[in-house]
Amino acid sequence: MLSKRETSMTLEKLHSNWPEKAIPKFKNIKAYEIEKDKKLLIHEDNFTAVKINEIILPYLGNNNLVELFPYVLIDMGAVKYICNGANIARPGIVKFESFSKDKIVIVKDKEHQKPLAVGTSLYDSEKASELSKGHIINNMHYVGDKFWNLYKVLQI
Repeated sequence: MLSKRETSMTLEKLHSNWPEKAIPKFKNIKAYEIEKDKKLLIHEDNFTAVKINEIILPYLGNNNLVELFPYVLIDMGAVKYICNGANIARPGIVKFESFSKDKIVIVKDKEHQKPLAVGTSLYDSEKASELSKGHIINNMHYVGDKFWNLYKVLQI
């Protein structure tokens, strides 16, 4: 369990980078450390997040939470690379929702619109859509990574 101080600091971080309706109201968070500075945060009220260093991202398996964030759709040819941890590059993005620079963005496939990855934007969506190449989103959590697999093992 995170201490009261750590929980309070976590909630403060959520207020600075998450949509208001995505921020839960709770006091006890379980933290499962995967490796140094990488934790899976879980609360029984349907809240699961990934903490990497000081950045807190929604866990991809928590669809209700993921749907509250802006997203991009990627070409089906990019799926296997994204699910192996590749950053999201401009040529693979086929649709942008509006987002600002340094914000959390969900990556979905074009065909099924399933969440595949989540990361932070390197540009705002308007600037990113004008580019023809280069990385647009840092891939920080993706389907099949250590966070994904730990959650499956915990069977929560």
